[in-house]
Amino acid sequence: MKSAFLIAATSSGCGKTTLSLGLMRALIRKHVSIQPFKCGPDYIDTQFQSIAAERESINLDLFMSSDSHVRALFSLYSEDSDVSIVEGVMGMFDGFDKMKGSSADVAHILDIPVILLINAASTAYSVAATIYGFTHFCPDVKIAGVIFNRVASENHFSFLKKACADVGVECFGYLKKNEALQTPSRHLGLTLSSREVMNRFIDMAADEVEKNVEMERLLKATSLTEAPQKEKLKISVLSDFTVAVARDEAFSFIYPANLKTFGKIVYFSPIHDSHLPAADLVYLPGGYPELFADKLSENINLRNEIKAFAENGGRILAECGGLIYLCEAIDGQKMCGIFPMKATMNDSKLSLGYRRIDFPHATLKGHEFHYSHIIAPLSISGIATQQNVKGQKIETPVYRYKNTIAGYTHLYWAETDILKLWK
Repeated sequence: MKSAFLIAATSSGCGKTTLSLGLMRALIRKHVSIQPFKCGPDYIDTQFQSIAAERESINLDLFMSSDSHVRALFSLYSEDSDVSIVEGVMGMFDGFDKMKGSSADVAHILDIPVILLINAASTAYSVAATIYGFTHFCPDVKIAGVIFNRVASENHFSFLKKACADVGVECFGYLKKNEALQTPSRHLGLTLSSREVMNRFIDMAADEVEKNVEMERLLKATSLTEAPQKEKLKISVLSDFTVAVARDEAFSFIYPANLKTFGKIVYFSPIHDSHLPAADLVYLPGGYPELFADKLSENINLRNEIKAFAENGGRILAECGGLIYLCEAIDGQKMCGIFPMKATMNDSKLSLGYRRIDFPHATLKGHEFHYSHIIAPLSISGIATQQNVKGQKIETPVYRYKNTIAGYTHLYWAETDILKLWK
């Protein structure tokens, strides 16, 4: 029997990622096939989930894509798995516009139940009021049960279970308070050593889940009583088009659904490969080029080939880390030099948020998240205007040189013809 559910929490910082990864790995140990999903634009948790579930995690985002697209993605990727686990974002009802785009909104659109995670540190029976509020605030969203995190002892847990019982909501267990169960740094990248660190953390989380979470009862409570309605994923595929995608330790922030628009993909590493593959389009996604700037700089031949590709009119699309790679340098380390500007991590300041970008012939949505900034001559101006979710103008530029287009925003184009950018 198939099962599907969304893990939500009362607020950020409750431990959704720890519980999600632990559950996925614990079920994998039981030879249950898992399809992981992540609410929102996060491209780091999806990499952690892919390690835990041994299967590519998929973003479900109701700002960057339509409701029907989210349902179709869920239908397509869940089709051949036993259990579909969606990790929520922020607090359960926190969206980009009140509830819109929230974990609760995604659960409602997918028609799947919620497992509510509650941080039980410094509270006991008072969680009854919290559980009551979350289960009654939006009747359209079904909460199948509760799991507690940071529980101090069995005695502490007994108060929490009584709270669940008195509210009439199932309790599936808990995770003990454990300082070691803090998610490792999100700056790990994809190196072999970082995968080892993540695997150790995931195994520790899975051990805790196996001890104190009633997984069989959870799966029964979230089982699908009937086969989910299938929705076809509508994507315009560039069938006779070869795309070279940068993918290595420095470049890894990729939305898998975007890649479905490419007919043929060849992957390459700006760190390790000395030659650029033959392609109609080069895609440089985001990542951590600043952490590998010395290695990127040392790969002179590939940097020269990418610059020559741009000078000859080849199409290049670069996002965030990809933009940095196309600058002259980042903090003294030479990059490709396609754009006469420099990137720096000095005086770093976080810039983040959803973005709507109006290009001359297309409108795309995406998400901006970076600490670095660009030092550019005043003569260089942007080719598109960006707005946040409130419609306010954002000054972050999108740059173009010949057929090279680059900006800080991570674009989502799975429902769009990306070639419209070059019209």
